[in-house]
Amino acid sequence: MTDRRTFLRGAAIAAFLVQEQGARAGNSIDAPLDRFIESYMREMNSPGMTLSLANRQGTVRVASFGFSDLEAHERVSTDQLFQIGSITKSFVALTLLQLRDEKKLDLHRPILDYLPWLPIETNYGPITTHHLLTHSSGLPNALGFSLTDPAARYVQAHRPGEHFHYCNLGFDLLGRLIAKLDGRPWAESVRKRIFEPLGMTSSSAVISNDTRLRTAKNYMPFFDDRGYPRHGPIAPAGNMLFENAAGSICSTPGDMARYLQMLLRKGEGIVSPESFALFSKPNIEARELSPTARYGYGIGVDQLDGHTILRHTGGMAAFSSSLIVDLDGGVAAFASINAQLGYRPNPVTLYAVQLMNAKSELKAPDLPDPLKVENAADYAGTFESATGRKLEVAAEGQGLTLVVEGKRIPLQHQGGDVFLALSPVWQTFPLEFGREGGKVCELAHGGDWYVNSNYSGPRRFETPVEYQALAGHYCSDSTWHRSTRIAIRKGQLWMDGTTPLEPLGKGLFRIGDEPHGPDTAEFFHFADGKALLLKINGGDLWRIETA
Repeated sequence: MTDRRTFLRGAAIAAFLVQEQGARAGNSIDAPLDRFIESYMREMNSPGMTLSLANRQGTVRVASFGFSDLEAHERVSTDQLFQIGSITKSFVALTLLQLRDEKKLDLHRPILDYLPWLPIETNYGPITTHHLLTHSSGLPNALGFSLTDPAARYVQAHRPGEHFHYCNLGFDLLGRLIAKLDGRPWAESVRKRIFEPLGMTSSSAVISNDTRLRTAKNYMPFFDDRGYPRHGPIAPAGNMLFENAAGSICSTPGDMARYLQMLLRKGEGIVSPESFALFSKPNIEARELSPTARYGYGIGVDQLDGHTILRHTGGMAAFSSSLIVDLDGGVAAFASINAQLGYRPNPVTLYAVQLMNAKSELKAPDLPDPLKVENAADYAGTFESATGRKLEVAAEGQGLTLVVEGKRIPLQHQGGDVFLALSPVWQTFPLEFGREGGKVCELAHGGDWYVNSNYSGPRRFETPVEYQALAGHYCSDSTWHRSTRIAIRKGQLWMDGTTPLEPLGKGLFRIGDEPHGPDTAEFFHFADGKALLLKINGGDLWRIETA
């Protein structure tokens, strides 16, 4: 286990570590960008980072920062692979658009015409390649394709094209479609169709033991069953074997610079102008990417400083990445971090693109301090449970503190009205405040519920008897979804304290409160009054008796 705060105080990182690929003369943006990256990495607890900058003429910069191996003090190098996660989806889209250019694919033909054996139900209407590319199929966001129950099917929740719901399963299906149409595995197809033409000779679309030898050591939170504080302890991640087209590409910053150039040149040498226009067409609102984003084919389409940009992020078990391509400004940036700590390096790529457009020093964006809350006074007060237990939340300037039995615990802002108490005892669930008429009136922590004098609603709730059998802690061996806790609060089931479960039938629940949401949780195997198995979008988690 490495405590990053302690490590950063050591002499080993007295000088910020930067490595450039090849000899190059610096330009006007290097110094301000490097200063920002240094502050960003320290603030966000990042071990290492790779960076790619490009314009239409070629590569602007390829660099790496920080450490690959914290314990051995080994630096990140520009020839190491980083897993780019869901940025892979843009490669999938371009591969399919090549097949369209070759008249091998009709984007609007039902995918079951091509792959009739897929384990999906399309009761709301046929699902096409277009729907899968735009995350509008109505299928759940499952990562694994194979279900443990051979008779089970992924169930569509709404008419295709009506709603955007991020769906890794859809791109897994598209990888299988590529293999069918191209007569070779998806990874081989993308290598021949995109990597080789662009000179991306170091990249791979399969994460394997072979690529592990060339991959930067990577990190994840030391605890995987609770909230992660900004500067909490981290640990090396385990090995991974992964070929899912939703996110299986690993690449170097030099290779990614070549990819950025191709996107800036609107697919030149890869797809036709007509297909690139389809790729970058803003089809459907995608607020999950940003408040102003829409989704094209495997890529977000957004606005930045009056320019049209393509954008996407990637999150793997122990890597996080960001890509921004300014089509109007003719510049692009990619950044990847060898850790998964709950964020993406979007501020780095945004600032890099803005600097390249400005051609001179530009004020760096402010990095929010999670311990500072502008409206801290809103949350201050005493909250009491139905059993008479009291919690005090104290505002101290722009900071918040939870006072419990004389102990003062700082609160870290997680976004909205959600906070994490910086004490191991309290980190199994976040603290979520509720409001009435804009005023904070309630406080929840897992199954515990407290109110203050602003609360005027009901205080007693009927809880279905069967819910008692469902509450508890469930774990799996999955790299992606290792742990979840189900709690009962206000007569309802909650996943990890903040996501409501809406009943759909015996033991089956919709995850979240969107009526069209396709993600589900289902409980099975009851013994001694408790469910032993929880399936989340078909993936298995088993009950574990923990404190």
